[in-house]
Amino acid sequence: MKAVQSVPDTAIEVVLAQPRCFCAGVDRAIEIVERALTIHGRPIYVRHEIVHNRFVVEDLRDKGAVFVKELDEVPQGGIVVFSAHGVAQAIRIDAEARGLQVFDATCPLVTKVHIEVAKMRAASLEVIMVGHAGHPEVEGTLGQAQDGMYLVETVDDVHKLVVKDASKLAFVTQTTLSVDDAKTVTDALRLRFPSIVEPKKGDICYATQNRQDAVKIMAPKSDLVLVIGSANSSNSNRLREVAERLNVPAFLIDGPEAIDPAWLVDRKRIGITAGASAPEVLVQSVIDRLKTIGAVSVRQMDGLVEHVSFPLPRGLSEKNK
Repeated sequence: MKAVQSVPDTAIEVVLAQPRCFCAGVDRAIEIVERALTIHGRPIYVRHEIVHNRFVVEDLRDKGAVFVKELDEVPQGGIVVFSAHGVAQAIRIDAEARGLQVFDATCPLVTKVHIEVAKMRAASLEVIMVGHAGHPEVEGTLGQAQDGMYLVETVDDVHKLVVKDASKLAFVTQTTLSVDDAKTVTDALRLRFPSIVEPKKGDICYATQNRQDAVKIMAPKSDLVLVIGSANSSNSNRLREVAERLNVPAFLIDGPEAIDPAWLVDRKRIGITAGASAPEVLVQSVIDRLKTIGAVSVRQMDGLVEHVSFPLPRGLSEKNK
């Protein structure tokens, strides 16, 4: 006998965070793959997921993109796109050696961090990166130097860190960290290494900060927060954590099919946001789903309207289209 799902018995208001969804770096990365397909035809190979969102990856795969883990899966002379997360220098050298045509979709704000690392190492500074082990952006940034790099995730990591010369250190951060967590760790670095050099401008990207700030405004006014984004999306996970730290129940969902009607029981206001790699179409599909199980109104909160854009690589600009 099929179990009967719990359904809410009160009218529910849906509140949308502003800003939410795609950032300029994600827009650019997706457009690079689409333009490459239009100009060169399929297949276009993409090293790793272009951005961390299942819907986006599946859509591009349907259009002719082939996602690979390593460059040895790309045929000689093939066209490959580097993901928005960036790659180590060794990957660039390998691509050239294999005769691959490369379109680089690395987010310009990640490239900024790579340039910082190069300058810091050129100044004979060892570099401490604050980030999550195993994340593609972290692996790419650590790979900007052959040596002299350290990774820390927590304050405890800072306390345990052993460096060659405490007077010759610098730090950078992953662009998609929790703003609050990053501050805690970088404050610990400054306390332990008072002479540490830091970036002239913080590395956490504008979109990450803006979306976290929006959740901090929305969550306290909500009974539940739904964050639209894939499980491997760093910035989406941080949005869920921001809501939870404000003592608001929060779930990270890929799309409407993940919603459990039981979550909505006794809820009057549902806050919705989406990570920087999630498209707006998923927000609308989640709203449509909520309307079938109790939502009666939808409103968008006041917030920042972002006007950031980044140029496309040579060979893919409008004039070459």
